[in-house]
Amino acid sequence: MWFGKRKATITVHVLIRGRIGDGWYDVDERVALPPGTTLAQLVADGDRYRLPLAAALAHSPHLAHTLMWNGERCPVDEHGGRTLADGDTLYLLAPLAGG
Repeated sequence: MWFGKRKATITVHVLIRGRIGDGWYDVDERVALPPGTTLAQLVADGDRYRLPLAAALAHSPHLAHTLMWNGERCPVDEHGGRTLADGDTLYLLAPLAGG
């Protein structure tokens, strides 16, 4: 057991689902991130982790206000500086309509 050592990475679960812009997104990934990574950093660096977060937000800006973080609504502009923790789950779910 290592005392006083920080974990080298944290794992965050990211889901992006639905029609966003002209495409259909179906992302369900667990990514290893450096400790201290913020939501804004994950969005900016998403392509490096094969997570199209920035593209999804650019094509449907309303999703930035409906992002879910561990089951709670978490607008990106208000929480971009918030630090992700090991085991967190982020959801971007496009609204569906039909009849």
